[in-house]
Amino acid sequence: MKKKIVVFASGNGSNFINIFEHLNRGFLDAKIILLISNNPKCGAVDFAKKNQINYKIINDFRYPELKNKNKEYEFVLQYYKTDLILLAGFMKKIPKNIVDIYKDRIMNIHPSLLPKFGGKGFYGMKVHNAAIKSNEKNSGATVHLVNGEYDKGKVIIQEKVKINASDTAETLASKVLKIEHQIYPKAIEIFFSDNFKTQQ
Repeated sequence: MKKKIVVFASGNGSNFINIFEHLNRGFLDAKIILLISNNPKCGAVDFAKKNQINYKIINDFRYPELKNKNKEYEFVLQYYKTDLILLAGFMKKIPKNIVDIYKDRIMNIHPSLLPKFGGKGFYGMKVHNAAIKSNEKNSGATVHLVNGEYDKGKVIIQEKVKINASDTAETLASKVLKIEHQIYPKAIEIFFSDNFKTQQ
């Protein structure tokens, strides 16, 4: 039976799209069965609609009370019998009840070589600007498990890219995104391997 993956995304969803296409090519016995987003007008939702992927909008507007919103996450994920949750540019913190229920089954990708430039407030271009300003020789991307602290969970895979003297935050972002698209599918394969389970 195919493993069931749920993706959380708030923006264009380039990692979501990349993983969907990767799984469609049959590299792994897994399938994205649902997209969860807080942003009904984002690119990820548009892609889900065009590709007949179920999606669910969970945000403060639809669920003004926090406890109801957190319960809705729980209900939806259990309804879909979720094996793995992937965060792909999701701009909200995952509720504690979900982190607890899906312990070691939630992955995130971060656009730096963690632990550098991770934590609250470090996302998107802020990460790349920080790497450039700090005169780092390398940056890259990290896929890690999610726990109760921002960007502190166990690292599954990292890959680095060289920062050239001519790089700007924008050119670095482009290089790092290519790395993200390479390593996130690999991280999923590692996660579902027997070897990964024995390491836990």
